Parts: sequence; C-alpha cells; structure tokens
Amino acid sequence: MTESSLFEQLKHKNPNLRERAIWQIAETHAETHDETTIPRLMGVLAEEDTVYRRAAVKALGAIGTDTVPSLVDSLLNSDNSTIRSSCAKALAQVAINYKDIPFPSDGIEGLKQGLNDQNPVVHIASAMALGVIGVPALDSLLEVLDGTDNLGLAVAILNAVSSINDDRSKEVLSKLANDESADTYVRQTAKSALSRLDMLKFKSNQG
Repeated sequence: MTESSLFEQLKHKNPNLRERAIWQIAETHAETHDETTIPRLMGVLAEEDTVYRRAAVKALGAIGTDTVPSLVDSLLNSDNSTIRSSCAKALAQVAINYKDIPFPSDGIEGLKQGLNDQNPVVHIASAMALGVIGVPALDSLLEVLDGTDNLGLAVAILNAVSSINDDRSKEVLSKLANDESADTYVRQTAKSALSRLDMLKFKSNQG
C-alpha cells in the first residue's frame, strides 16, 4: 500500500483500519526514513476532520522520538491552538509507545513551556503529557506548580503529578492537601490526587 493510500486510511470510519494504517506508516518510516512522512503528518494537525487529526497524532506517536523536534517546534510556535494541543498529545503518545526509551529532554522542556500556554486546552494537554512521561518530568511539573497563580493550570498539574509514583509526588500533594491557606479547590484536588497516587502505589506493590 502506498503512503498516500495509508494517509487516506487514517480518515477511515473503521478504527481497526485506522490503527493498522498508523502502524504501517510508522513501520515504513522506520525502514525508509522518508523525510516527507513527519512533515506530512504534521500538516494533518491543522485539519478540521477530528478523526483524521487524532489518527495523525497517534501516527506521530507511533513513529517515536524522531518526531519530537517537529512537535516541540509547533507546540511552541504555531498560531493555531488546535495544532499546539495536538503536538502535546502526540508527545504523550511517544512516551506511551516507547516507555523503555528515555524521553528526549528537549521534549520535556517544550512541554514545560507548553504549561504556560494561554490556551487551557494546550496547558492541560501539556500537563497530561508530562504526567505520562513520569519521573523524568516531575521536576518540571513541580517547578511550574510552585510559580503559578493560574488555578486551572495548578489543577491540571496536580492531576498529572498523581500519576507519577514517586515520593516527591506524595510529599507535594500531602503538603497542599493540608495547607489551609491554599485555594479550597486546589486543596480538594490535591486530596483526590493523593488518593489516586496511593492507589497507584498499592497496584505497583501488588504487581
């Protein structure tokens, strides 16, 4: 199947066919290192067709760390908030698909800057992606949390921190949950995040 027909298949109503096309694009790129594939997928991130756009996000994630420089560049420089949030989601997909490969530091730094995006959809997507990356991204999340007055961003970061099984996560969440001077909503979020973290620790200990 040609690359053009694979790209057409990314729009298909059948999710199984889309998934197959996503991984065929990634495999073809791994074999050929075709320099047009990543820019072409990046171009789809501006599409209004949500199915097509999400499939391109997944395909960029399936290709892996080769996509990180392009994704960071558009996350930080695109004028289109849909493209910026799609880039953050694609970076999360890279982390999900390649757990055994250290996540590139420029990707973490780009997402850290994405936390300060004016658009809430973008900073929430950036926080979620850093949560998926896990321990290597924890310092970046905590640093921005410490300096922000943005309530929505603080909540997004706390939710991301709750998915990172680390002593520092527990320390920060416990401190905020018990801080009577903190915003009530932030305290409540920290408490529920702490419960999720405890559940995560319990599951990892069982496993």
